[in-house]
Amino acid sequence: MKQEDIAKKFGISVRTYRRYETGVSEEVTLPTLCKIADFYGVSVDYLIGRTDIK
Repeated sequence: MKQEDIAKKFGISVRTYRRYETGVSEEVTLPTLCKIADFYGVSVDYLIGRTDIK
């Protein structure tokens, strides 16, 4: 999938999604963080680096 498609699915701008991917922005709202975790099939703890268990 393209970043544009993923950003649209999460209801955020492509720029914002790119910033999340590159680590430039760490300010992710909880609802968006949950959507990203669900989309990639991982836990929120995995996304934020609290565990290595997906």
